[in-house]
Parts: sequence; structure tokens; C-alpha cells
Amino acid sequence: MTTALVTGVAGQDGIYLARRLLADGTRVVGTVLPGHRTAMSAYLAGVEVVEHDVRDAVGFRALMDEHAPDEVYNLAAVSSVGASWKEPALAVETNGAAVVRMLETLLARGGSTRFFQAASGEELGGARDSPYARGKTEAHALTTEARERHGLFACAAILYNHESPLRGHQFVTRKITRAAAEISLGKRDRVSLGNLEVSRDWGHARDYVDAMVRIVRHDSADDFVVATGVAHTLEQLLVTAFAAAGIADPWPYVEQDPGLVRPTDTAVMVGDYSRTGAELGWAPETTFEQTIAEMVAVDLRRVRSGVEEDGSYLT
Repeated sequence: MTTALVTGVAGQDGIYLARRLLADGTRVVGTVLPGHRTAMSAYLAGVEVVEHDVRDAVGFRALMDEHAPDEVYNLAAVSSVGASWKEPALAVETNGAAVVRMLETLLARGGSTRFFQAASGEELGGARDSPYARGKTEAHALTTEARERHGLFACAAILYNHESPLRGHQFVTRKITRAAAEISLGKRDRVSLGNLEVSRDWGHARDYVDAMVRIVRHDSADDFVVATGVAHTLEQLLVTAFAAAGIADPWPYVEQDPGLVRPTDTAVMVGDYSRTGAELGWAPETTFEQTIAEMVAVDLRRVRSGVEEDGSYLT
């Protein structure tokens, strides 16, 4: 049986990836930050969850010794540009330096384990100087170096924005879908937002983790772009989300707050996944409209039931 170690398994991508791997018959060991076992465990049936901070090199070596994984998927990170500005040192250390120590451990063990690094489209945009992007860029470069100079089966995927009902509240996409659900049910009367003109390439996390597995299990290691190739503005996302909640005109409920604009941002971000499609046979299966509608539908269930996380939300 193949064993996979997934860092950050309780995050959006970690949950979808773990479920994808389990469906293949893979044994999944997943890490969460010490003391951070949360309601997200509702989605992790079948996963061997262990507490581990990816900055702990000694702890990572112990995990490798105990579980001997065939594949390591590094998804643990300070997960957004906005959050990284609040704790820049933590973002650079977690997103970048921790990966150096992982790669060193894998090389010291003989390089038989396949390694996946979650890179980001933010490395290429206007926010590339953010602590988030700096850490991701360092980790991406070191992953490529471990492959090209040292022969490690090390891969990176430049992941453009991807969403799901498990997206955290700190992301504007989830802020909007939750607001649409609550406003439609009479639980609130407005939502405050920043720049609605930014344009992003939004896919579904379920599709993107499928690409991750294909990358790791490809005949040869390489770096790939995972995207949809289609950009939408945040305004379009707002309108789509409110429509999914049964509200044709969102504007009476929206107020714009300049204080919510990022220190640095990219006007438009869109990826080209053509080589990924050609070499791996991968293509996004979920449209932008379907992704947002699914998020709103689950947020409506959350608001109506009062249950924030339940395994049935992903079925």
C-alpha cells in the first residue's frame, strides 16, 4: 500500500487531497499544528492525524522514520497574502525555510520519497514582494534545485486561486458566499468589501488536488501550472454568489471599505495550464459558476442548521 504524508491536512487543500488519496486506496498520514485539532476533523475520517509544526526539522525526520511515506505533499503554509503581512517572519519561515529542511531530510534518506510543493500564482503577480509570496518563491526554487541538481523526485505546482466550501473565512471569496447566505436568510443586512475590480483565475480545490496527485505520480518529476485559464472579477463573484442565494441585486447590501484593500495587489491573474493538460491529461472539471454555487449552498446549510462543519457538506 502506498503511504502519503500530507502536511497541513486540516486545510482546504489538505482535506480534499486526503479524501482523493484515500479513495485511491492510499494510506494517508496528515499533520496539523500542535493544539490545533478543530472541527475540520469532521472531513478527515480514515486519515491518521498527527500533530507537527513543519518548522520542526527533528519532528519531520521522526515522522519520516515512523511512517516511511512514499509521497510527501507539503501543503502547510501561512495561506494568504493578507495574513502574511500580519506575521511576516512566520510566513517566510513556514512557507520557505521549513521546506529547505524537508528537502534536506529527504535527500539524506536517499531520495526515494516523492515530494510535492504547493507553489502559488502569487509568485508571479504584483504581490510577489509579500511575505507570503517570498516564502513560496524560495520553496519553489529550492524544490526545483533539489530535482535538477540532486536528483530528488521533487515537483512543484504553481496553483492559481482555488476555492471550495472549505475555504477559510479570512478569504474574501468565503466572506462573500457566507454573507450572501446570511443576508438571504435575514441574518445580516450588509457586507463590507475592498477592491471589486481585481480579476482572478478561480478554480475548485477538488480539481486542483487531482492535478497534484497526477504530478506526483507522473513518470518524471517537473513543475506544472494548475489553473482554469479564465479570469473573473471579484464583482462577478459577488453577483454570482448573491444570485445563487436568490438575491438578484446585491448592491443594496454592499459597502466598500478602502481599509480592506491590500498593501500590494495584482489587477489580473490568470494561468495557462496547457502543458499540464498535454502531459498529464488534466483539465478543470468545475466551472466558476458551479464552484461559487456550491460554496453558497453549503453556507446556506451551515446558517440554517447552526452546524459549521459536517462531513456531509462535501457529498
